[in-house]
Amino acid sequence: MSTSTNTLTIGKVARRAGVGVETIRFYEREKLLPKPARDPSSGYRRYPESTVARLQFIARAKELGFTLKETRELLELRTGPATCGTVRARAEEKLGDVRRKIEDLQRIERALLTLADACPGDGALDDCPILGALEGRLRDAG
Repeated sequence: MSTSTNTLTIGKVARRAGVGVETIRFYEREKLLPKPARDPSSGYRRYPESTVARLQFIARAKELGFTLKETRELLELRTGPATCGTVRARAEEKLGDVRRKIEDLQRIERALLTLADACPGDGALDDCPILGALEGRLRDAG
């Protein structure tokens, strides 16, 4: 990465990857992106083309629910002795997390439906069964 002809400015990387410049700087601070070289004449950051693919990887991992830490670990697997099975295990762990969250959301949905069904939708707030349940007056909401 010695010349500016085979590297990209932060703005070009951002446009090609579909992210903001601040996102790139944030990912650098979070060590998801390696520190870029600097143009000796201007001092501007210069990124290799591969940075665009790395940013797209990060975006896809984020869409699948991986945290920044998990994404960093996935990126590090590429450089270590990991196997495809290692990556699959990480994906299965994430799938388990997603399933637990779905169950939690379904439990919350049932509780809210119970509360909404208990509320007539009119009347005084002092008699509101939803507020009463939140204040601990109704115990069987979920």
